[in-house]
Amino acid sequence: MDALDNILNRVSARTLSNPIPSKDEMETVYKAALRAPDHGALKPWKFINVSGDGRKKLAEAALRAIEISDPDKAIINKDKILNAPYRAPLIIVVIASVNKDSRIPEVEQILSAGAAAQNILIACHSLGYSAIWRTGFLSFNEEVSLSFGLNKNDVIVGYLYIGSTEKKIEAPEVSNINDFVQKWS
Repeated sequence: MDALDNILNRVSARTLSNPIPSKDEMETVYKAALRAPDHGALKPWKFINVSGDGRKKLAEAALRAIEISDPDKAIINKDKILNAPYRAPLIIVVIASVNKDSRIPEVEQILSAGAAAQNILIACHSLGYSAIWRTGFLSFNEEVSLSFGLNKNDVIVGYLYIGSTEKKIEAPEVSNINDFVQKWS
């Protein structure tokens, strides 16, 4: 698939099922992720590949973390938290592994992880799979990061739900670029 066509035609899919990318395809997907812009060559990325029974582990760790960080939210959202990992057969947790001692600002390291996430979405689309990037209260939450066995400097920037969809997804209306672009000549 042509790179620009791939970018211009990628849409998020809310309903996902098998098949998922093969082991070899995932190696390609991760190679694409590691090509994200990286000021200072810090490589500020980590990924947790979650599938099968790992989804139960993800759900339970997330619930424990929210019970600690926001008990009321845990009570209200318990079913949502426990069921969320089952919305797709594969989830990639994208993490910015922030080097606090670096001269590179933390925000740039987090943006780099975001660029890696976008590369994963684009790579999956180019291989014929569908995906959606989700965040919510399970992202940017130190307690959730710690419950996943991550370091204090690790920031979860999102969850990429990946799989296949039989349903044709309509692309959203194309935005008028003039609404977003200023021209200084």
